[in-house]
Amino acid sequence: MLYELLHPHFNIFTYLTFRTAGAVVTAALIMFVFGKPMIGWLRVKQGKGQPIRTEGPETHFKKAGTPTMGGAMILLSIFVGALLWADLKNPYVWIVLGVTAGYGFIGFLDDYAKVAKQKTDGVSSLFRLAGEFVIAFIAVYFVAQLQNAGDNAPPGFGTSIAFPFFKDLLLNLGWFTLIFGMIVVVGFGNAVNMTDGLDGLAIMPVMIASATFGLIVYLVGNFVFADYLQLHFVQGVGEIAIILGAVLGAGLGFLWWNAPPAQIFMGDTGSLALGGLLGITAVATKHEFVLAIVGGLFVLELVSVIVQVTSFKLTGKRVFRMAPIHHHFEKLGWSEPTVVIRFWIIATILALIGLTTLKLR
Repeated sequence: MLYELLHPHFNIFTYLTFRTAGAVVTAALIMFVFGKPMIGWLRVKQGKGQPIRTEGPETHFKKAGTPTMGGAMILLSIFVGALLWADLKNPYVWIVLGVTAGYGFIGFLDDYAKVAKQKTDGVSSLFRLAGEFVIAFIAVYFVAQLQNAGDNAPPGFGTSIAFPFFKDLLLNLGWFTLIFGMIVVVGFGNAVNMTDGLDGLAIMPVMIASATFGLIVYLVGNFVFADYLQLHFVQGVGEIAIILGAVLGAGLGFLWWNAPPAQIFMGDTGSLALGGLLGITAVATKHEFVLAIVGGLFVLELVSVIVQVTSFKLTGKRVFRMAPIHHHFEKLGWSEPTVVIRFWIIATILALIGLTTLKLR
């Protein structure tokens, strides 16, 4: 909005870095200013707040009554920051925001069902996955169409998969690439959702991944930098940096209220939406495998659940004391802040490793 209004008159608004910084500050301010009254309103509306799993660590029972759906605050901040500072004529902006809104709505329905029934089971898994895959399919399809139509795009670029460490390797899988992209978006949405189990655990790695991919989209969307680093140039994708900047700002503001002891939980409304946002960003930049490195902590959390469920069904035995894996460490006696901070450290290290893929080609 501001871009359309002001960039003809003020040259500074043409700079992506300036507008990204504007989105960071805007989203953070919204969270800081309106966070407390929104938490109070949610507490009144929800009454008993988010139900606590009876089989979870005993230290979690004291969190009973804490309101959830804090993700709605995050999404509001992201959308305001992005819509104010982004170029709204850029289709990538609407694709990423569309996935974020769609996944946020599914997460909201799940959170609402849990609060209304006061049970840890929300909407059915089938309903959730069906909705997630439909939204992912639409988004990935339009991304492929945009990439095929981009200037200087090689034939079949939109249906090709790129690989880190290889400067020229593009594997054209045809429309099977759509399935791959859908799996990335849905998988990462649920991976972040699985990680959101301790105060501050999910939001900081999301911020780290967003900052990392903010740099990646900036480089991939700039022909000069992409050519220098031997990355696959994707025309127009750099504008997603505005949205990722808003995620960073909203995350900073949310962490203020979510830091231990949390005054509000993110809920599926936020975790599912933020995971989907990162997933479609990776697809748009053709850095899906890099996302698996940068967001390796989320992948580890998801895999721990898959391993636990598979092992129990096949052998009747559990690999971990409790899944996702952050609860395993709590069961081993680690305090919640210890788990959270150590996982933050792991997320930072993985992000740095992911960034090395930009140059090692």
